[in-house]
Amino acid sequence: MTILSASTRKKMHLISGAVLGVFVLLHFSNHALGLVSIDAMETGRRIFTSVWQSIPGTALLYGALLLHFLMALDSLYRRQTFRMPAGEALKIIFGLSLPFLLVPHVVAARVEPLLSGVYPDYPAILRTLWSSSFNTSRQSLALIVVWGHACLGAWFWMRGRAWFPKYETLLYTVALLVPIFALLGFVNGARSLERDYAEHGGYGDRAYSSQTPRVDPNLLDKIRLAFYGGFASLIGGTLVLRALPARGRIRIRYPDGRVAAVSLGFSVLEASRAAGIPHVSVCGGRGRCSTCRVRITQGLEGQPPPEAAELATLTRIGAPENVRLACQFRPVHNVSVVPILDTDSLGIKTQLARQNAGGRERRVAVLFCDLRDFTRIAEHRLPYDTVFLLNRYFEVVGEAVEGSGGVVDKFIGDGALAIFGLKTPLPEACRQALSAAARLSQGIRALNQTFEGELEQPLRLAIGLHAGPAIIGEMGYGQATSLTVVGDTINTASRLEGLAKEHDVELAVSAELVERAGLSFEGHRRLEIGLRGRKATLETWIIGDAAQLSLSLPMQG
Repeated sequence: MTILSASTRKKMHLISGAVLGVFVLLHFSNHALGLVSIDAMETGRRIFTSVWQSIPGTALLYGALLLHFLMALDSLYRRQTFRMPAGEALKIIFGLSLPFLLVPHVVAARVEPLLSGVYPDYPAILRTLWSSSFNTSRQSLALIVVWGHACLGAWFWMRGRAWFPKYETLLYTVALLVPIFALLGFVNGARSLERDYAEHGGYGDRAYSSQTPRVDPNLLDKIRLAFYGGFASLIGGTLVLRALPARGRIRIRYPDGRVAAVSLGFSVLEASRAAGIPHVSVCGGRGRCSTCRVRITQGLEGQPPPEAAELATLTRIGAPENVRLACQFRPVHNVSVVPILDTDSLGIKTQLARQNAGGRERRVAVLFCDLRDFTRIAEHRLPYDTVFLLNRYFEVVGEAVEGSGGVVDKFIGDGALAIFGLKTPLPEACRQALSAAARLSQGIRALNQTFEGELEQPLRLAIGLHAGPAIIGEMGYGQATSLTVVGDTINTASRLEGLAKEHDVELAVSAELVERAGLSFEGHRRLEIGLRGRKATLETWIIGDAAQLSLSLPMQG
């Protein structure tokens, strides 16, 4: 029987990991003070221990450590297959190896002082760790593994957040520099001790100063062995339990005829991975995107309803009742499913072959623009003249989009698709899209003046703007693969561009984008329109002259 919901377990795992992450970051920062002096390390240690060795700090630290370890075992037990991305596997391996790497340090720095009643200072700790090449190597390896596990856990949590791209470079820099400074501080502090304590003639048997009472080494060995045995038993017992035959088997059928026969408790995504069936999952199976969603064609009746996290995602995308997230849906009887995002059509095979080209879901602002009646204009011009005019128009589009902070995704005939928000928060992206629309309008006017004597009628634009979630990744086939975006947000922006043509105006922009930009378009026409495939109407502002927007927009930096 499940006592805690999946979302509650995830929150407990995340919060406990965050507490341990703060502890590790402060501890490594204390090591880095060795680049200054041993005195600086000792001063930092006193401040550090005054917090973490206090009653509240001790309770928080060891409570988080116990909870995180138990949640890791729970996650390991519930995992139905060990087929997973390399990064996720590395995080688990690091996490399971940590107890065995840290036991000697914990016994020396925590257990022995507790038994002796004397807590070592930083010089004593460094002499212990520097007493042999084995101790030094083991501690350095433990530092790297601890930090690697923490960084991978943080990355899995942060990578789908809207703010992550903005701070991505800074975070990667911190992740790289913290262990480097910690190791350099450790080495520099220990070497400075070699000079200060040269008169002792070596430190192999001098873990503490001569005044520090020593605990019976045999007792410490027994404590270390007890820790090793306890952790090995817990991890081994978890692996044995999950290997036991589960109650019942279910069959998950896919549209190409393949069937995954799995035990009760498997999610559809886990079943796909176990059977070697490609299945899109941008967020890694954490319910933070909708790319793994499936349509249930048979066996929906009697299945468990969506929990809070899954329900929130499905509600956001307006999914019908027969659509579920494959990473969260755990069938209790046979079911037939159809993955909605096909791996081949999304170029996922190419993505898997190129690790840095994986798709991800992000909230962006989208601009669709098109020249009106350009086919009729081109009929009366020589082909080379038409190409020249189109290139000048594309130049206007590129300068307007890039000058506002966006990226031109592609040109389609005499139309263009531009994306805003790949590196900025959504509100700023919405303002950038509106600014680009205004610049486009002004650019087309300047182009009309340039070609005034050659055009029978001026060039006219139709622009559609919308904001929302989209999947960004490498898509295509072979040499035609490129970074692009897909999703309902792009389709809606395209339909708004068509709406602008219908109403003979330059711009149709969704009210949602305007609101997120923090602007008011009162005085312009506002419509509630129906879009094909959507039950709800979309509130839309109709703007006759997009160049007027420049008066109400903030200055772009």
